[in-house]
Order: sequence, then structure tokens, then C-alpha cells
Amino acid sequence: MAPRAEAPPNASIRFSDLADITPANVGRLQVAWTFHTGEFPGGQPNPTGPVTSMQSRPLLVGDLLIVTTTTSKVLAIDADQGVERWRFDPFAGAKRTCEEPVRGTSVWEDRGADGAVSRTVFSGTCDGRLVALDAATGRPRTAFAGNGILDLRAGADARPGEAYALTSPAAIYKNLVIVGAMVPEETPQGPSGDVRAFDARTGRQVWRFHTVPQPGEFGHDTWPEGTWQRRTGVNVWTSMAVDDERGLVFLPIGSASYDFYGADRAGNPLFANSLVALDAATGVRRWHVQLVHHDVWDYDPPAQPILADITRDGVTIPAVIQLTKMGLVFAFDRTNGRPVYGIEERPVPQSDVSGEHTSATQPFPVKPLPLARTTPVRAEDLTRVTEASRKACEALFASVKSGGIYTPPGKDLTAWFPGTLGGATWSGGSVDPRLQYLFVNTNEVGAVGRMEPTPGAPTPFRRNSPSGGAYARFWDSDQLPCQAPPWGRLNAIDLSTGDIAWQVPLGDEPQLAAQGITGLGTLNLGGSVTTGGGLVFIAATNDAHIRAFEARTGRVAWQAALPASGHATPLVYRGPRSGRQFVVISASGGGKFSHTVSDAVVAFALP
Repeated sequence: MAPRAEAPPNASIRFSDLADITPANVGRLQVAWTFHTGEFPGGQPNPTGPVTSMQSRPLLVGDLLIVTTTTSKVLAIDADQGVERWRFDPFAGAKRTCEEPVRGTSVWEDRGADGAVSRTVFSGTCDGRLVALDAATGRPRTAFAGNGILDLRAGADARPGEAYALTSPAAIYKNLVIVGAMVPEETPQGPSGDVRAFDARTGRQVWRFHTVPQPGEFGHDTWPEGTWQRRTGVNVWTSMAVDDERGLVFLPIGSASYDFYGADRAGNPLFANSLVALDAATGVRRWHVQLVHHDVWDYDPPAQPILADITRDGVTIPAVIQLTKMGLVFAFDRTNGRPVYGIEERPVPQSDVSGEHTSATQPFPVKPLPLARTTPVRAEDLTRVTEASRKACEALFASVKSGGIYTPPGKDLTAWFPGTLGGATWSGGSVDPRLQYLFVNTNEVGAVGRMEPTPGAPTPFRRNSPSGGAYARFWDSDQLPCQAPPWGRLNAIDLSTGDIAWQVPLGDEPQLAAQGITGLGTLNLGGSVTTGGGLVFIAATNDAHIRAFEARTGRVAWQAALPASGHATPLVYRGPRSGRQFVVISASGGGKFSHTVSDAVVAFALP
């Protein structure tokens, strides 16, 4: 029997047991095919400013690769030949008024009484709809919601003009399709962030989990009187994970809005910034852990939880691992929520903003050590990579109060680490179950801001900065981070001990590489996949390359140029007809940091 393409996506370990490609022959990889979606010219500078990047991870369904584009289109590509088989445009005949990226699809398999299997592809849209398509033809499954498209906005009280998007793949459990949503972050009031499960055949709602508990529900008493009604945020905008064997779905629930000021949500209200385990069949809470108390940093959990078995002292623990923007890695027994390596509540700095009362302590895992800088920057820590960057960063440093993790944005201009780019990001991690190594790519760039009075606004204070607005970062005008490199890393954690096995710089800054300055790491968005051949494949970086690292050592074993940066996660699979092992990546560039855009999906294979 041929090895499967990859471990089940519900578990999110992103491990393929295919082993044709190894450190010994990976240098022979070459482009097998390139597919163009038709949305952008390949490899061209973008003259109009930032555009949405194609963050879709391809999904193998039979002999097709299913991808989503920057405009919510769903495409099916022949997995061996790289040619289009079908496409579906949810905005056909209508004006598209939203720009959020859709990061991929899910598939549900329905086995009939005769043993025949039909497959349905579920995809979200940037305007909050769930689309059900026949995987073979791309046509809507009309039995689902009457026409194959379920409008999620009405059930979430999303009013005209309020953002509500389904940007991450739905979770699938048996005959249920489970969805969260992206909701506003800049105002306290707005659409609900509730998680809902629908019948995969009909679109009928089966259960609903109130992420802001209603009266009489567990956790409702954590919200001060009158603050829970129509509270937005507290949502799952990234992917969930499902333990099919135990019937559990894991929700990485985000921050309560507004992101940077919480006087109107005093205390540590649930289930904001929490990892929550639900009974997947009923939506009933099994356990929860709050990872950040009273978030005013936009430190919502960004990544899909990872379900991996961890063997410690001869005992195997079924674990769920949550990566964070803070660079902290939390691991729990997924049956009961007990920490694998221990957690400590530690004192943290307090806010000086009127009315704001941040938590006196925050939870820190005993292991692993943080994967990103959590301490304040000192003058001696500033970059010296170029003279121009050093001078600009010295001027910026002189204007800020320097802080580390959980330093609240205050009345004075403040810089703190990590910033909203992480640490880890939505791209998550991968696991080699043989080595028991967890691989995580991280960024190193701080945030900058201060809280300014805003009379008449939804909140009395809002975060701002002299340049960069609410999401200003501790970098120079060329977006080079102001602290000394590395600025991006690939990390390997030995799960059997909780120790860091190795850390290496990830990528090169293109403007510095042109001057011969390399090895510093670069900002990155996009995840990794690991294989039975002992390799970790990752693109992610702003330098438009894909790389393979030796899983055991972190040595770069191969790299290749892409038409634009691959801000997505590769897929490794065996061609259904050719039998070749492929590595495929969406390489569109774009986003806030890549100035070259493309419309390419690129597949690599041995000759």
C-alpha cells in the first residue's frame, strides 16, 4: 500500500511519511509544473501598493489539488500535471467588497449504502458565506442550504457594514462542518464570534458554542454587568483541530474587542484568549485554559492547535499544543487540559492608562523556553547591520519606553516584545512523530504605540503611533527590525523533554542580500511540513524562496527561487497516477511585506 499523502488535516501535525526525497537527493529537486490562477502577472512588482496574498494551502482530494485564491475563488488542479480541472467563483455576477484572504478548504467524505464515496469541498468567503461544492465537478451541492451556499452573517447578527468573514478552513467531524469567523477588532460592539456546527448534507445548525457565555452558562459571571451583550471579538479566526478518536474539537479563541483597551471588560472574561475543548458532537465544553488574561496586546492565539502524542519517561500523553504570538508554546493533555510541562503565573507590568486594570500575572509554560524575544531592548541590542538602519533605530529607540512581554501600551510611546507579528503566526507548526520534534517558524519584531484619548469614540482610549498607526512596529523605514538579528527563525523543540533542539535563521532580507549581507533571517508568514525522508519544507520568507532543512540538525539541505514569496504552507503528496513525490506551494507574494506579486502555484519533484 502506498504511503498516504499526509497525516489527517484535523490533527494538524503536517507530517507526510513519504520518503522518496531525502537529504541525499533533495538537491536534485526541480520545478515539475507551475499553475497560474490568472489573478496577478507572475513575478511582477506591484505598483499599486499592498495586495492580499494567496495564503491557501492546497488540499489533495482524489487526483485533484484544491486551492483558494486571493478573491475567494476555489480552483481544482490536476495533482500530477498542474492543469485546471474546474473553478468556482462565489462572487460571479456580483461585486466583491471584501479583501480578506481565504487560507484553504476542507473536504467531507460521504459513503453511501453501496460503498460509493462522494466528496464535498467546503470553502469560506471574505463576506461570511460557507460554500459546499462537489469535489469532482466544482458545482454547488444544492442540498446544502438550498443552493450550496450558507450565509453565516444573519445567525451572527452581522449588520450592514460590519465585517464578518470565514477565512480559515472549517473543521470536519463525522457529518458536521464546524466554523468560526473573523470579526471586527477595532470596536467593542459587533457580530458574534460564536462557533457553530452544521449538518454537512443540509446546512442545518446542529450546535452553537457561545464564546461569550450567555446568562446561566459557565463563565458568564466573568463578564462585568452589561459588558457581554453584542460583544465582538472572542472568536476563532484561525483553524480548529479535531481529535476524531476522542470526539473533541479544540478552539483557539481570540481576544475580546477592542484589542488594545479593556476597561469596559474588566477582569479576565471568558473565553477570550483561551484554548477550549468541546465535545465535537454536541458543542458542550469539556475543559478550557486561558492563555492570556485581559489581553491589550492583540495576543490572540493565531495558529491551529497541534495534536501530537508526546512520550515522556515512558508514558505517552495525547497532547494538544498551542503556539502563540508571544513565542510561548503551551502543551496540554488533550483529555483533561493538564499542562504537559507545567505552567506558572508570573507578575507582569501594569498599565498606567486611566480606567485600565491589566492582570497582575500571566501564565508562562515552564518549558519550552520562549521562541521569541520577551525582554526589553537595550541600546546595545540595536541593529548595526547598516549605518542608515542603525541611525534610524537609535532615533526611534530614544523616543520610546522599552518593554518586554506583557508591557502594556501606555500614555507614553512604548515598544514591547513580541509584537503582533509574533513569535509564531497563523501558519502554525509541524511535527516529526519519529523524532518527536516540533518545528515552528517565528518572527522577531516588536510593537510600538501609545494610548491616546479619543472623545466620542467607541472606547475612550485607542492605540496609535506617530507613524504606522495602531499597528506600528519597531523597525526602520525599510521595515528592517531595529534590534540585532536574527529577525526570523526556524525552531525545533524536542517534545520528549520540552527543550529546544535547535534554532536557525530563516531566510534573507532581499535588500540586504543584494549587498551580500545574508544569514540574518527575515520576517515570515507561512508554515512548514515535515516528511518521512527527514526533511522540513518551508517557504514563508520575504525573499521568495522555498527551503528544505534537515529535520534532525537544522542544516539547509536545499533552496529554490519562487516567482514570489510563498506566504502559505507547502503540501507533500504522491501523484495519484505518476507515483512521484511532489512538494507544492502557493507563491503569490503580496500581503503587507512582499512587494512582488504573482499568481503561481508551484510543484517540485525529483527528475
